Amino acid sequence: MIGLLIGAAALVATPPKASLAPARLPGFAAALAERPLPTGAAAWSARGDESAWASLAAATPATRQALRWDYATSLIARGLAAEAIGVLDVMRADDPDLALVPAWMRARGVAAAMARHTSEALTMLGDDTLLGDSEACLWRMRTLADSYRAAEALGQLRCAMPALTGRTSAARRPFVIAAGSAALDLGRASPAMAWLNAVPDDDPAANLLRGKAYALLGQMQPARLRLDRVILSGDDVEQADARLATIENGVASHTLPVGEATRQLETLLFTWRGDRIERRALELSVRLATATHDTGRMLASGATLFRYFDLGAASGPLVAQLQTQLAQALAPGSALSLVQAAGMFWDYRDIAPAGPVGNQLVENLVNRLQAAGLYGRAADLLDHRLDTQASDVERGPLTVRIASLQILAGTPDAAIRTLRGTDILAYPPDTLADRRRVEAAALQLLGKSAEALATVEDVPGGGALTAELYWRAHDWARLAAVGEQALPKSLPGAGRSALSEVGQAIVLRQAIALAMLGRESDLAALRSRYGHAFETLPTGSAFATLTAQSGSIDPATLSNAMAALPAASPAGAFGDLLDQGSAAMSHPTKAG
Repeated sequence: MIGLLIGAAALVATPPKASLAPARLPGFAAALAERPLPTGAAAWSARGDESAWASLAAATPATRQALRWDYATSLIARGLAAEAIGVLDVMRADDPDLALVPAWMRARGVAAAMARHTSEALTMLGDDTLLGDSEACLWRMRTLADSYRAAEALGQLRCAMPALTGRTSAARRPFVIAAGSAALDLGRASPAMAWLNAVPDDDPAANLLRGKAYALLGQMQPARLRLDRVILSGDDVEQADARLATIENGVASHTLPVGEATRQLETLLFTWRGDRIERRALELSVRLATATHDTGRMLASGATLFRYFDLGAASGPLVAQLQTQLAQALAPGSALSLVQAAGMFWDYRDIAPAGPVGNQLVENLVNRLQAAGLYGRAADLLDHRLDTQASDVERGPLTVRIASLQILAGTPDAAIRTLRGTDILAYPPDTLADRRRVEAAALQLLGKSAEALATVEDVPGGGALTAELYWRAHDWARLAAVGEQALPKSLPGAGRSALSEVGQAIVLRQAIALAMLGRESDLAALRSRYGHAFETLPTGSAFATLTAQSGSIDPATLSNAMAALPAASPAGAFGDLLDQGSAAMSHPTKAG
């Protein structure tokens, strides 16, 4: 039977609308539209499930919709909103014209209001045909009050009064509470107290509002007593609200020290999440942290407010305040350590300033991290900027820098992902060349020498890069071929200053390649060409040994020659990147 009544659950997901589809059970929509709209206690009449099901089981097609209607209104009277929605939507599925009938729209809106489907409830109850209906006004008032739209809620009272006074005292309670809450939201303590006089003295929800009203009136002792009663007798929501109101009152009256108020707020926020209570607690936490210059707490509370609550017009000023605090905390000369500063920026990167101020903030942190050898952290910060703020013009140089930092951090695979994942723009030639150099370095570090060589094939100055890759791959034949073209000009009789460290490295690498290949005549020519230049240099002994060697070079000689090579790489920054990346991969814990 339940399946028969509410089997069309999929229809609940969207507000019902009229349809041109033919009715399977026509006739009841017109009959219902002819009935007057009852109000007050007569609007909803409860009956037991067993009798309702028995009647439905014996129903004919001609009577089924009317019996369903009686059952749906009974479910509303008993507060069973979800079940009522199911029955009403099944009725509409069998007769789409019901979506045009005020009585059906009101019942559907009331059920949605009970189920806290705010938008749907206000849509249904706000239909033009129901604007003057007292019962619809009453439920609109309650729904608007529950949605913290206090002024709109109180605006419904004149229309709602007949439906309210037509109820019993117990049935009036939730609507009186809603009206009192709306009055308090507007700071109207006396009207709120007048409404609450209709609710028994031991009602926790009413006492919560009474405590807040007394506080607004400056009567802190009765306010404290009411809130203490709620903490003892209210449900979880009411108790949390009362605890927060007690803290708020203590801060406002200067009877609760800021430190103790902060401690109590921390406890409350640790145990309570969501709804207006957390929002109020966070707002108070921001105010206290601002007053005590507690930047960390202010950022934590303010960021939570910004991320998880719809603040409306208050969002802009809050973000501006948070950005100012963050910029001050991370400014050069701040008392924060580098790790603390980087962690703070990362935690609040979604609220960091944009534009030049934000870029400078990131730049300062990246430079500090890079200087400390924390290359991976520096790359993460720049990668965030790439994803969120970088313009097309900035993206090319930024990707080169990020990939270079990732290589320095010992993660060349990440560098390749960065470069290939941003290979969607037409970069300027110089930027494209820089990207290829960095990608070639990453490929070489991953042992993909052939791919690295192909990557720099057309790059300006590619001869030096190619020679560097051949050198690291110990490809002596190819190194000797390209190295010949890079040799410095002949320097007969030149002294120490005539051959730079880079020039020495080029000549010595060529000598090693020729020695490994056993090319005696070429070695002799090299000795004749550069012998005088090396005579007074620290590398002269290595050069003499290499060029005087006959036959193949032995491992000890090669090792000594390698050790004697100058630190300067003929490939410049490309070689340095390969050296540092290789070192980082050997010692990953030192690479940040």
